Amino acid sequence: MSVAADPWSALADPTRRTVFARVAAGPCSVTEIARDLPVSRPAVSQHLRVLLDAHLVDVRKQGRERLYRPRPDGLAALRRELEGYWTQTLTTFKQLAEQAYAEEGNPPS
Repeated sequence: MSVAADPWSALADPTRRTVFARVAAGPCSVTEIARDLPVSRPAVSQHLRVLLDAHLVDVRKQGRERLYRPRPDGLAALRRELEGYWTQTLTTFKQLAEQAYAEEGNPPS
């Protein structure tokens, strides 16, 4: 069993984010992706390999082409992590606001 690549690391590269955005817009081939980028098809293939390893995209064969599309659950772990950060940030903000209010001589409600 192989270990999936870290999706945060996979999306850290700006070109790879562009490749991912193109795939997220709809199924496409390496040739279609490379057409819109200033990188070669082999480079696009390498970026797609990283995205595949990070479980952010899937690939299926259609005739002689391989079409890439986003995985339905590919961003779920990233979203959960970001929501955790956001929840913690809001909780901390609430605690600081209540503390500042109490320090001004107002009891908490």
